Parts: sequence; structure tokens; C-alpha cells
Amino acid sequence: MVAEITPLFIPGGMGPPELAIILVIAVLLFGANKIPKLARSTGEAMGEFQKGREKVESELEEMREGGTVSEGETTDDEEFVDTEPVTTEDETTTESGTETETN
Repeated sequence: MVAEITPLFIPGGMGPPELAIILVIAVLLFGANKIPKLARSTGEAMGEFQKGREKVESELEEMREGGTVSEGETTDDEEFVDTEPVTTEDETTTESGTETETN
């Protein structure tokens, strides 16, 4: 497989002067000390996103192959934790301030 090499200068795209201006603005906004930390955290976030994407893709591939995953079943040793608060109908009407009277 032949890899395409993207030219450094794309006509109509960003060139070295534009990149230098962006770098200067980044240094002014974040400071020279925080840029490496910002880049590191961005890289970690991208890595986590990649892992999540690969996990979803593998689960989809398993489902295509016939190994379906039921709603309550997990593929890993992780347990599903529902973080949605449980409210009753009485609590929701009281919270919204519109209680209805029954006759």
C-alpha cells in the first residue's frame, strides 16, 4: 500500500506565517509553561477517544458476526451503573411546582 505524502504548503491553505501567528496567540493566551501540559492532556484525551472508538467498533463487529449482546449483558467485566436519579410521578409534579388536585 502506497502512503500519500501531503505537501507542507497547500495552495489556499494555511502556510508558515499563519501557523506562526497561531503559535504566538497560543503562547499569549496560555503562557509558555502551560502549552506542554495542554498538549499532553489533549493527547491523552485523543488516546481515550481512540480506545473508546475501537471498543465500539469491536462490539459492532461481534454483533455482525452473530454474537449479539443483549441489553443487560456486558462484554467486559465492567458492570453497568445507572446514574439516572429515580423519581416518582409525585416528586416530578412537586418539583415543577404544578401540583394537580384530584376530586
